[in-house]
Amino acid sequence: MKKNMGSTDKLIRIIAAVIVGILYFTGVISGILAVVLLVLAVVFVLTSFVSFCPLYAPFKISTCSIKENK
Repeated sequence: MKKNMGSTDKLIRIIAAVIVGILYFTGVISGILAVVLLVLAVVFVLTSFVSFCPLYAPFKISTCSIKENK
């Protein structure tokens, strides 16, 4: 897998996942919405750790700088 996510992209995804986690554990979101957002948060964290987003690949999108790609 070739990296296609830059540092800023990864940071934004992790922050979004943390916010969803906080909203869930404080009881602000619940039900089906909470489940969907939690699954999305897990996907955000996983893709951030591997620096690869499968949705970017078919569209040839890369937020990774040339330095980070090596």
